[in-house]
Amino acid sequence: MGKLSANDRRLAAIIVSAVLFIIAFCLPQQLETARMLLYLAALLAAGAEVLLRAGRNILHGQIFDENFLMSIAAVCAFIIGEYPEGAAVMIFYQTGEYFQSRAVRRSRRSITELMDIRPDYANLSRGGQLEKVDPNEVHTGELIVIKPGERVPLDAEIVEGSSAVDTSALTGESLPREVAAGDLLLSGSVNLHGLLTARVVKEFGESTASRILELVENAAAKKSRSENFISKFARYYTPAVVIIAVLLAVIPPLAVPGEAFDDWLYRAMVFLVTSCPCALVISVPLGFLGGIAAASRPGALVKGSNYLEALAAAETIVFDKTGTLTRGVFRVREIVPQQLDQRELLRLAAYAESASNHPISLSLREAWGDEIDRGRIGSVDELAGLGVAAMIDGRRVLAGNAKLLQREQISLPPLPAQLGTVVHVAVDGRYAGYILIADQLKPDAAAAIAQLKKAGIKQTVMLTGDDQDIAAEVAQAVGIDQYYAQLLPQDKVARVEELLQQRSDRGKLAFVGDGINDAPVLARADIGIAMGALGSDAAIEAADVVLMTDEPSKIPKAIGIARHTLAIVRQNIVFALAVKLVILVLGALGIASMWAAVFADVGVALLAILNAMRILRRPRPRR
Repeated sequence: MGKLSANDRRLAAIIVSAVLFIIAFCLPQQLETARMLLYLAALLAAGAEVLLRAGRNILHGQIFDENFLMSIAAVCAFIIGEYPEGAAVMIFYQTGEYFQSRAVRRSRRSITELMDIRPDYANLSRGGQLEKVDPNEVHTGELIVIKPGERVPLDAEIVEGSSAVDTSALTGESLPREVAAGDLLLSGSVNLHGLLTARVVKEFGESTASRILELVENAAAKKSRSENFISKFARYYTPAVVIIAVLLAVIPPLAVPGEAFDDWLYRAMVFLVTSCPCALVISVPLGFLGGIAAASRPGALVKGSNYLEALAAAETIVFDKTGTLTRGVFRVREIVPQQLDQRELLRLAAYAESASNHPISLSLREAWGDEIDRGRIGSVDELAGLGVAAMIDGRRVLAGNAKLLQREQISLPPLPAQLGTVVHVAVDGRYAGYILIADQLKPDAAAAIAQLKKAGIKQTVMLTGDDQDIAAEVAQAVGIDQYYAQLLPQDKVARVEELLQQRSDRGKLAFVGDGINDAPVLARADIGIAMGALGSDAAIEAADVVLMTDEPSKIPKAIGIARHTLAIVRQNIVFALAVKLVILVLGALGIASMWAAVFADVGVALLAILNAMRILRRPRPRR
């Protein structure tokens, strides 16, 4: 049988002490000594650990904490003969501690479930043999093999095989993703079927799984203003109430003739038990911990509760365009031939651009789809800022912008206004047609903007280095309120500075981006939100929130969770302080009993914790 955990031992002590308490309560009044001894046994069974902690803390100079308050109250109750109340203080206090510990464990488990993404090993392919090694020992460029059912140990590009991978631990999306040669595998995902061979593109320390674990492990260290307030409040509040309780026990019996010392000592104990700040000290951090856990479910990793609190106050959301609202991948949108058919026009353009790694060239080759027969290509001249001139099948093919054709004195027919990049093609000095290449909107971009406006976001803004026409088209398509185009990285920072000046005193500005050039803006904004799956390392480092699915629609979900969390935290603070204040006053006046004080401490703490746990019970977003 395994060793009992600390919480299991506490539960056993509570049960034993409760049984002793009930037996003592049921004994007749005539057996006063036996009842007192049973109540004392119940107190020690439940509170021995509390008494020992209080003693150790006093020896170390840490006097004023909840252990001290409970110990003084219980001991003083026995001194004045209030045995049931003395035992009850410890039993209910330990019951509260037990449920608090369970609640904290549940919240932490919701977050640390992410730790399951840590890979234990990698199948490294060396010399035709597989070696099971630690992922830290694998270097960029080496080949690894992922067998069915295994977790992907490092970010890698598939070179052989096809399968479906479960990315739910990273993105919150339950639908498996089909992958094949050329696709990127993210570490932490699970290979469902099929044998995959992949080339490592990032070492373990820089891999997706490692970064997520680092974010989660560091999140608890960054406290919100509410948590910092509660910590400071408890530091000064507890000594203050102890001093007041001592004065309450001593001054009235000495100053007012006829007042009994026992009566005022009892009132002081009620005051002490009521004043214990457990409800605040536990429920507020627990609420934020639950909020971080709830946000992680749909794939929004918040780096600390301070950022969760800031996210709840967001009123302006600023977006980068490429890779954030759009896919950031150029695709052939339209092929318009003049003399040739569409397939031949595309072939000539793809062959002419086959030697280039420019995104436009890559998109042409991807649209062509077939092998490039290098034997059909003669000389190739790249013309900076214009395009390419190439000999293909003995014909001179030009592929480039309008300036290239104008330079070659090839007339262009009148064309409709096009939003995107137009690649004009000419063959042997005659115009052959054009191919329109454009970025594509993310499918959820417009819905994300609509949801943000519905959530009360006052202003949505887009910043882009692209030209004015394209920026206008994207802004209109997704419903952005305001946009700025043709910006350099430093221009984006300047625009964000202007927008920061326009927000309200309590409002926050969030910037959403993915590229390395977005890192300065992400760092400058009140909340930086990075696209984590495809975003640059610099952007992820600079951001405060990382979206693991690159979906803008996760932003309104994260804001909703942040606001829900903050509302519950505020409810707990107001509720706990209000109840305690009422019982403190009634206790000082001799109206409230020790049972009321126990409710004000343990009861309020449990109710606040149950309220905080509602954050984790928030319905999972529909997929």
